[in-house]
Amino acid sequence: MAVDYAVIVTYLAGMLAVGWWGMRRAKSKSDFLVAGRRLGPTLYSGTMAAIVLGGASTIGGVGLGYEYGLSGAWLVFTIGFGLLALSLFFSARISRLRVYTVGQMLDLRYGGSSSVISGLVMWAYTLMLAVTSTIAYATIFDVIFGLDRWLAIMLGGGIVIAYSTLGGMWSITLTDMVQFAVKSVGVLLLLLPVAVYKAGGIDGMRERLPDDYFAPMNIGVQTVFTHVLVYSFGMLIGQDIWQRVFTARSDKVARNGGTVAGVYCLVYAIAGAAVGTAAKALYPNLDSPDAAFATIVGDALPIGVKGLVLAAALSAVMSTSSGALIACATVASNDIWTRVRRTAARTGATGRPPADGGTHVTGAEANGHAHDEVRGNRVFILVMGAAVVVISIALNDVVEALTVAYNLLVGGLLVPILGGLVWKRGTATGALSATVVGGVTVVAVMAWKGILANEPIYYGLLASLLTHVVVSLLSRPTGPEVLAAWRTRLAGGQAPAGPGTPNGAETG
Repeated sequence: MAVDYAVIVTYLAGMLAVGWWGMRRAKSKSDFLVAGRRLGPTLYSGTMAAIVLGGASTIGGVGLGYEYGLSGAWLVFTIGFGLLALSLFFSARISRLRVYTVGQMLDLRYGGSSSVISGLVMWAYTLMLAVTSTIAYATIFDVIFGLDRWLAIMLGGGIVIAYSTLGGMWSITLTDMVQFAVKSVGVLLLLLPVAVYKAGGIDGMRERLPDDYFAPMNIGVQTVFTHVLVYSFGMLIGQDIWQRVFTARSDKVARNGGTVAGVYCLVYAIAGAAVGTAAKALYPNLDSPDAAFATIVGDALPIGVKGLVLAAALSAVMSTSSGALIACATVASNDIWTRVRRTAARTGATGRPPADGGTHVTGAEANGHAHDEVRGNRVFILVMGAAVVVISIALNDVVEALTVAYNLLVGGLLVPILGGLVWKRGTATGALSATVVGGVTVVAVMAWKGILANEPIYYGLLASLLTHVVVSLLSRPTGPEVLAAWRTRLAGGQAPAGPGTPNGAETG
């Protein structure tokens, strides 16, 4: 085990070192939050794949394979499908908007009148995503070092907070690229072939397991449909995913690089399900499907390789955790705190704040201003990171908490966001009404049917869609000057300053 420990400790130290190196590149708000919008295809593809394939896709994907066979791949499949749809149909337009948050996109599209409600919903989603990933450290570090739950959470969370705070998105990008490489080698090149070989190959697994384990829909058609609604659509609108799209240096990189990452997700899905199926053949009586990953790693892999594969699992969790953390801090800073500050500062006859909220980013800004912006965002990451660690230690049932967050995200924000991208008749009133009605419907149906039921997302999406269409058609159309600024920005041009320019956006 000393060799395995050395591999893992070296990996963790390397993450801190890469984070420190990334700090040298984070010299402005754009550098800190979106890596200067300069990522090429290799970095973009690797980091996008790293953030969407977290602990749920790795440890959870193997667990689903253990429970349902090859059809356990559907969870990660739907993540891959969502990333492919985002990359092929929306990423180019999103990249050209030159904003930092989903809420700023809503402001730009609907005329600067998007409510703080959208920011609060997105903040809750990213916070719970970060909490879920952080709690996963307890499982991994317990397997590796036998640490207490609270200590494991503090250790894993502390490392992620440290490198995220140092260099922001640059540090996260560089660490994610390392994590992508470790994850690819550990899971695809080492664990998958060894697990299948130990189980006797496909023929050997077929002899030991029921035929259902090789049926494509053993997990259930309704479960697949719900995964599509929650995870595929969640990929289309999540701040953690959009913030990666904003890092691409061109819309071509966003489209093609994201497509490569989406295809990688499909391969990863099959690998996880196959490992889980092999684990079922080898260890048919495990207490929990979630124990399948640690069991097969501990028993089937040789010394040294075991440490690398456990580092791969740690990589999966850390990449999602750091991405969710910076997304949470970005929303808290740009969509909530800045709005509160602007509201408090409203003065003058117009009764409205400056169009850019005093944080307009240009090449002529003084270095002192840029350093202040970076320092301010570092503070938000520290505060949000501390909150995530505390909540992770206190919270036990994260599945229900994350389900609530995903249901509110998709039920409340999917229609206003996608409606804004594809339907020019949508209005600010319609978008806000759809967010409120969809969110309230989701909460009401969860109270009625249960948090883990499928119905809340069905009814929430339907209510949000109907509300957006009806209210938008009954309300005054969005002003032509706002739509003109929106079309200019979608085309990659500079939108004029005014109510349609979201706070913190780059306008040239």
